[in-house]
Amino acid sequence: MIDVFADLHIHLGSTREGAPVKISASKQLTLKRILDYSLNVKGIQMIGIIDCQVPAVLDEIEDMVKLKQLTEHEDGGLIANEACIIMGSEIEVYDESCSGPIHILAYFPYIEQMRQFSGWLKERMTNLNLSSQRYYGSAIELQEKVKQLGGMFIIAHAFTPFKSLYGKGVSSSLTEVFNSSLIDGIELGLSADTRMADQIRELAVFPFLTNSDAHSLEKIGREYQRIRVDDLSFKELEYALKSRGGRLIHQNYGLHPQLGKYYQTCCSKCGSTTNVETTNRCALCKGRIVKGVSNRVQELADGGKGSMPERPSYIHHTPLEFIPGLGKMTLKKLRTRFGTDMEIIHLTDQEQLKTVLSDELVERIIQARSGEMKIKPGGAGQYGKLMS
Repeated sequence: MIDVFADLHIHLGSTREGAPVKISASKQLTLKRILDYSLNVKGIQMIGIIDCQVPAVLDEIEDMVKLKQLTEHEDGGLIANEACIIMGSEIEVYDESCSGPIHILAYFPYIEQMRQFSGWLKERMTNLNLSSQRYYGSAIELQEKVKQLGGMFIIAHAFTPFKSLYGKGVSSSLTEVFNSSLIDGIELGLSADTRMADQIRELAVFPFLTNSDAHSLEKIGREYQRIRVDDLSFKELEYALKSRGGRLIHQNYGLHPQLGKYYQTCCSKCGSTTNVETTNRCALCKGRIVKGVSNRVQELADGGKGSMPERPSYIHHTPLEFIPGLGKMTLKKLRTRFGTDMEIIHLTDQEQLKTVLSDELVERIIQARSGEMKIKPGGAGQYGKLMS
C-alpha cells in the first residue's frame, strides 16, 4: 500500500486552443499545466479535472494518449509520470425537486465512458463547452446515468450558500432531490469541516472529501486528502472511498472553516455581522445578508453521528500563500530549497525552515500546522484571514 495526496476538484480555465472552459478560472489552467503544477510544485499525485465533458478537452486527452504523454490505466484513470488524472465533470442540477441549484461532481474511469457521458449531456445541456453548466433533466436520472457508465457521483461543496445541496438546493434533506444509495461521497467545501458536517445524521453513511475547487494554479491543493491505495487508478480511488481491502481515506486536510469565504453570516456589502441572523438586509448599509455555513449547519443539526464508523482525522491545513508575510519570492525560495508544498508542509522541520526563513515566519508556519493561529472569520464571499 502507498499513501498519496489527492485533490479531486480542479477546473480548466481554457482548452489548448485558448477557448474558455471555466469562465471564472485562470487561463493558465490548461490540462498540461495542471498536470505539471499539481505534481511538481504542489506534490499532488491524484488529480481530479472536472471539466472533461468538454469535447475539445476529450480530444486533447486522446491526442496525449496517442503521443504516449498519457496512458490509460487498465483500472481507470490516466497516468503520466507519477501522477494519475481522474476525469470528471461538474454539473449544475436544478430540477423540479430542487429549491435552488446544486452542483455535483461525476467521475469516470475511461475515456470511452467520459465520451458517452459527454454525448448524453449534449442533449440535456445548453453549452457543453463550458464548465458547471445547468443540466436539464431529473437529478435521479443523472445519478442513474453516471452509475450505468461505471462512474462515481459526489455532492460538490455541500454547504456553500450558493449552488449547493444544503445552501439552496434542499430545505432539510438530500433525499428531497437525490437517491441517497447512488451517492458516493460528500465534498465539504472550504467553509466546513468534519466536526460541522457530522452534526447532520443523514451524512453518517458517506465519506467526506476535501478538495480545492481550484480556479488558479496556486489554489491547487488548498484542500486535499491523503488516501491509502495499492496503485494509482480510478478503481483504487473508488476502493478508498468505500474503505475496501485496506484502501481508505487516511486523512482530510482542509482550511479552518473560518478561513473560508462563507463561514459566518454577514453583509455582502459592508461585512457587518450585527443583527444579521433575522434579516435579509443590513441595518447599517441595506446590503444583502448572506447566511454563513456555520449558521446553516446549526439549522440542519439533528444530533448527527448515527451509525457512522470512525472517520479519518480532519487536519486544519493552511496553504503557504495564506501565511502572513510569506510572499511570492520567499515561497519560491522555499520550493527551490525543499521541493513541493506537500514536502514543505508535512516533512520539513523547524530547523530546516530556519535556513530559508526568518524566525518569525518559521513560527507562523509552525503555528499554522498546529492550528494555533488567530483567525478573522470570512463571510459573504470574503476569505478569512490569519492574524499576524
